Amino acid sequence: MPKETMTSRERWLAVLNRQPPDRVPMDIWIVPEALDKLLDHMGCDYDTALERLHIDTPLTVGPKYIGPEPQEGLDIWGVRTQVIDYGTGTYVELASSPLEAYASVDEIEANYTWPSPDHWDYSEIPDQVCGNDHRIIRGGGSEPFLRYKILRGEQQAFLDLLMNPEIVHYCLDKLFEIAYQETLRIFETIPGQVSITYVAEDLGGQDGIMYAPDQCREFLFPRMKRMMDLTRQNGSHVFTHSDGSFREVLPDLIDIGMQVLNPVQWRCKGMDREGLKRDFGDRLVFHGGVDNQHTIPFGTPDDVRQEVQDNYRILGDGGGYILAPCHNIQAVTPPENIVALYEAGYEHGWR
Repeated sequence: MPKETMTSRERWLAVLNRQPPDRVPMDIWIVPEALDKLLDHMGCDYDTALERLHIDTPLTVGPKYIGPEPQEGLDIWGVRTQVIDYGTGTYVELASSPLEAYASVDEIEANYTWPSPDHWDYSEIPDQVCGNDHRIIRGGGSEPFLRYKILRGEQQAFLDLLMNPEIVHYCLDKLFEIAYQETLRIFETIPGQVSITYVAEDLGGQDGIMYAPDQCREFLFPRMKRMMDLTRQNGSHVFTHSDGSFREVLPDLIDIGMQVLNPVQWRCKGMDREGLKRDFGDRLVFHGGVDNQHTIPFGTPDDVRQEVQDNYRILGDGGGYILAPCHNIQAVTPPENIVALYEAGYEHGWR
């Protein structure tokens, strides 16, 4: 096996800046239950597993909340959640939405108190970075419509796009401003050290986009552009996540400043790897692409190894690819398949 000549940070930056890395960098997204099974299978702790599997996972930094103590059972947004056991794993699900009952902006203003950017302390971020010069740093970003759906309830949030656009605009302005100020303060606290910033919204379902494109252009894209502009002005790369099928608005996202596309769920309609690479490969870095709906959880280790090689051939052709699962590896996944993913990635990722 060739000898590594780059740190994980250098390897990521090479790909992000369209330069050749020593090998393809690899990342991992995984739910706790699947991680526990992997560590038990490997007989080691998390850091040792990352080292043995040669995973180049980023270091995510962020502030500490120091604002008013929320009411018992609620989070800082006034949201109540519950843990649901689905048999093979658990997820935290929404139990109540604090803005669901309000019918106007005036009612929200009269009854709801928004968190303030001053409710977070940024002074510990330099300590988070200390000793991690070898890792790529991720910090800041936004995903406000996801938060809006939590605050209003999923069904009401989508109805609002048609019936209550003034509420959507008002709330998104609030949410984007909080995210903008948090991101700005992270950049100011460790200037020049953040290299990845997560500017995201889940736009797609399995078979197509979940919004009318005009709704994206009215409610989301102008605000996302402001976040992307801030990110690029501070030397960080715009890492844009959206699940599912949303090829219809990919050109819009590229035009407003996205640089990295995650998670490349290529089994979704219109998201085939060949088409994405052909049409957008000169403008996007691809992150993800190893299918976690079928291949990783239900395939064999050989199936996983073959998909890694396919992704290198298709998405990695000419560079611009970071190997990772296409979203979180789920609890049903055999640990042997996870090991196969990264062993194949390391074996075949050299350039």
